[in-house]
Amino acid sequence: MLPVDIDDIRRAAEGLSGAVQHTPTVPAPRLSAQLGCRLSLKLECLQHTGSFKDRGARTKLASLPDEARRRGVVAASAGNHAQGVAFHANRLRIPATIVMPRFTPFTKVARTEAFGAKVVLHGDSLSESQAHAAALATDKGLTSIHPYDDPLIIAGQGTAGLELLEALPDLDDLVVPIGGGGLISGLAIAAKAHNPAIRVTGVEAARYPSMHDALAGIQRSYAGSTIAEGIAVKEPGKLTREIIAALVDDILVVEEDTLEAAVYQLLTCANVLGEGAGAAGLAGIMAHRERFAGRNVATVVCGGNIDPRLLSSVLLRGLMRDGRLARLSVQIEDAPGMLGRVAAIIGDCGGNIVDVHHHRLVYGVPAKRTDLEIVVETRDRSHISVIVERLAAAGFGVSTA
Repeated sequence: MLPVDIDDIRRAAEGLSGAVQHTPTVPAPRLSAQLGCRLSLKLECLQHTGSFKDRGARTKLASLPDEARRRGVVAASAGNHAQGVAFHANRLRIPATIVMPRFTPFTKVARTEAFGAKVVLHGDSLSESQAHAAALATDKGLTSIHPYDDPLIIAGQGTAGLELLEALPDLDDLVVPIGGGGLISGLAIAAKAHNPAIRVTGVEAARYPSMHDALAGIQRSYAGSTIAEGIAVKEPGKLTREIIAALVDDILVVEEDTLEAAVYQLLTCANVLGEGAGAAGLAGIMAHRERFAGRNVATVVCGGNIDPRLLSSVLLRGLMRDGRLARLSVQIEDAPGMLGRVAAIIGDCGGNIVDVHHHRLVYGVPAKRTDLEIVVETRDRSHISVIVERLAAAGFGVSTA
């Protein structure tokens, strides 16, 4: 018998009524056309704190007896779990302490504090923060709120599956990001109870495939940065591992460039802002589109709390991949009017110059010549080719970077 069943999820749904958002499940026609399937998006990024973590946090906190509520709770997190616990503890008038690593961005610290929690910055890694949170729980009699390896947390996350299946009763495939495994565990229970034929697929970042490896009996260490930091988990849960082994059909591992492209595609093709972890399900479909071709597919955009600076970089890089921005290197004579000639050619071709840099001190460039690095807004890759050909025809050495 698994540690959580469909009745647990149904009871959690009753308890969450009015406390969390009933998020929409929406069709994604442009993405569907690109991917060759009928894709729908479950928008958990629209929860109060911007992620599905609201569901499990509220379910767990609401279950606490009066004495535990009076003493308070503690959680270790650098992201969405922190905010979910802080927000709902505040609404239930439960004192909350959140231990965050010292490297946590100030915006996340400030947002967690704004939700009413006491933030303690401790440790240079999440593991060190978790150890400190455990010590606080013991020393001060606080209740520890685990981010995923708790039956009530799993049941709370599974309520998103009830809503999704109500909207899409004929679902063929459910694709879910995996970090510690709480979300996919709850969703898999709901999906298989609704229809055992529904294929449930998990997606992990290639730098942190901890659940995939655990089920395959592979032992290795994980390190490095990832755009999907919300699922960068080194040690998956024990309860979640049991559920995933029983109910999840496959786990896909996706590379960083695909995760980045998925964030970009979500925003530009579906008008949905997802963080790296939130877009991981779409990344899995993009990387394995033949697996989902012609099928009725849904994925959960599980969070939308992306750093604005990172989002800016992702969008600019996406525009360059799509050929809507181009960086041209143009060699010109270092003489009056030459820059104007280059600009005129680009303008006549319909390109819009957004940035220009002169490089006069580059070794290997003759003293009477200079390199121009020009960023141009274009329609597509064929438009870039037209501009390059026109510049070359005018006698300029030109290349794309």
